[in-house]
Amino acid sequence: MDLSTYLKYNQTLVDDALKDCLPSKETRPESLHEAMHYCVLNGGKRIRPILCIAAAEAFDIPAQQALLPAVAVELYHCSTLVHDDLPCMDDDDLRRGKPTCHVIFGPANAVLTGDALMILAFQLLAENGNSALSLELAKSAGSLGVIAGQMEDLAAENKAP
Repeated sequence: MDLSTYLKYNQTLVDDALKDCLPSKETRPESLHEAMHYCVLNGGKRIRPILCIAAAEAFDIPAQQALLPAVAVELYHCSTLVHDDLPCMDDDDLRRGKPTCHVIFGPANAVLTGDALMILAFQLLAENGNSALSLELAKSAGSLGVIAGQMEDLAAENKAP
């Protein structure tokens, strides 16, 4: 399979899995779940989850077995984008050519949406017995990982507390 076909195939695989793991938009609180769908299913190349799948396949682990951790990585990534776009952070109005979560749903809902996506990532790993992967994601996300990077970004823009 050529690279373009591989990417497209796995992007579809990941997109379908993301749709399956999100709560229904009709589930209360509807506005939160609608925002989660908007942020996760609003485009994106899915490079991170595809790299997870490719790494697994390099070690003869089937894509299907790597799919859940790959989806967790993508959910976490989406949560960081929602938070990064907030007015108190980068204050971006567009993401992937479309209005950001806080523009459509308001800043408070955007904070909760980012939080919900982050927690869902860890929930998926925990429900499937992936405590080691959950720990690695937590370490890369915490005060020595992604959050540290966001603090450095804020400091560079003179927004840090």
